[in-house]
Amino acid sequence: MIPRIVEARHVGDHVLWLRFSDGVQGKVDLRGDLWGEVFEPLRDETRFADVRVDASLGTVSWPNGADFAPEYLYERVQGLQGIQET
Repeated sequence: MIPRIVEARHVGDHVLWLRFSDGVQGKVDLRGDLWGEVFEPLRDETRFADVRVDASLGTVSWPNGADFAPEYLYERVQGLQGIQET
């Protein structure tokens, strides 16, 4: 079972900091994922910053209805575990 997102913060430049229900946390850069009709409006940093946690979906979403699968975000964050920020 994939953990649910329990906390999310916009940290700038289309990057989110996420915390999952199992304690895994980290940043994910979604700049390259903002294509297609529902995601293109989020290229505007102001709109992207309107991110929120959708408790019913267990992931992040935006007022225009865009969301990402929690499995995808979990894999992206886990892939960064152990990488030191510079």
